Amino acid sequence: MPDSQDIQSLKTLFEQELFENIVPFWETHSPDRKHEGYYNCLDREGRVFDTTKHVWLQGRQAWMFSKLYNQHQAKPEWLEIARIGINFLRNHAIRPDKRLYFSLTEKGKPVWIQRKIFSECFYIIALAEFSRAADELHLMKEAEEQFEIVWNWSKDLSQLGRPVLEGQIPSRSLAIPMILLNVIEELTSGTPAGYEQEIKECIRQILLHVHADKQTVFETVGMDGQFLDTMEGRLLNPGHAIEAGWFLHRWAAILNDDGLQQTAISMIRWSHEHGWDHKHGGLFYFLDYKGHSPIQLEWFMKLWWPHNEAMIAHLINYSVTGEQMDWDLFKQVQEYSFRHFHDNKNGGWFGYLNRKGEVTHSFKGGPYKGFFHVPRSLWTCFKLFKKIGN
Repeated sequence: MPDSQDIQSLKTLFEQELFENIVPFWETHSPDRKHEGYYNCLDREGRVFDTTKHVWLQGRQAWMFSKLYNQHQAKPEWLEIARIGINFLRNHAIRPDKRLYFSLTEKGKPVWIQRKIFSECFYIIALAEFSRAADELHLMKEAEEQFEIVWNWSKDLSQLGRPVLEGQIPSRSLAIPMILLNVIEELTSGTPAGYEQEIKECIRQILLHVHADKQTVFETVGMDGQFLDTMEGRLLNPGHAIEAGWFLHRWAAILNDDGLQQTAISMIRWSHEHGWDHKHGGLFYFLDYKGHSPIQLEWFMKLWWPHNEAMIAHLINYSVTGEQMDWDLFKQVQEYSFRHFHDNKNGGWFGYLNRKGEVTHSFKGGPYKGFFHVPRSLWTCFKLFKKIGN
């Protein structure tokens, strides 16, 4: 079991990694102070290799700098970086129908829109956290109004232009309820008042994906939670399942729900066991529940974000259980992550490795990787170390 010195050493490591490596890299290279918003396609050294601005990452980065401003240190430069992201999103990303584009040009012209709700979700959390940082209450109202619209869309995705075809098997995706549950936490600062029914419904839907008899969390299930013996139904996404587990942990604590807490613990442990590569280390990206070859060509790759989420999840498990098993799983992921994703030379973290843990893509930021999973993981774990140490 870790002693107080182990905890203190790790707390220092995570603090230094966040504030001496990750934050300075993105603080230096990402903000576009001419056109506002952020460059998120950054090469190994931080140079911009594409000026396209991806709305997921604009929202996430504005949220992360606002969060650090609110909870760590009220540095004016962090608030200003958050502000240029919020300004860019409000001025360019929103359509008259309240949908948000997925990507924009450097100056904010639309490039692409998805038939999904995630650009909107990350915009909501950015508005909410920035409204607290800047004390601009009208932005919280905007966030709440946008959430109401997104909640309505989530119940019928055909409203986003996604057709319902005759041969489709009715199914549910884990991504939607887990992200909405996290958005509610950010909107409310973890207080359920006003969103009790939405929280209850998100949790209900997430639990449909948890099959205790199979000790498995499925990415896609039937409308009533039934197992679907199809390529989509057998798909396992260990990182997603682990992330959903720690989201449930947060609400189990808020709601004082011991049963939900135990489910969260199991989800994280099962998903790690399914996903860990016992030959080369690291978490697989995708797997097939029955052991068929996954159809995703990148299934065997080791991506940054599942490891970031796993560090949080296992450390929360340990903070609750105090069991050696959970600590060992945390250390397994932590040591792999710092050894393979961390760039000693140029700062920042790589995002994509092959099965053996070798870097396949040298960029530090791309269409899906920005200033979010790595700093959120380091920040959350840093806070957990303080809690455990006390």
